[in-house]
Amino acid sequence: MSEQPAPPSACAARQPLEPAAADALRAYAARTRANADRFAAALEDIATNGLPSVEDCTPWEELREAHLARLAAKRPAVA
Repeated sequence: MSEQPAPPSACAARQPLEPAAADALRAYAARTRANADRFAAALEDIATNGLPSVEDCTPWEELREAHLARLAAKRPAVA
């Protein structure tokens, strides 16, 4: 992906963001870029070394349940 800013839109003039919103957007972009880099590294490792053995992997059902548990812990309880 290019790190060049997008060209100005011919349709409308751009409106500047509030500094806090711009900082939050930059932080989101950095997290997204870091996640993409980790994903690309995993794919490169598979391309170089092949797939891991089944014994070394976690079943997707366990991963799903752990993720759902993390989401439930973040969500406030409803009476």
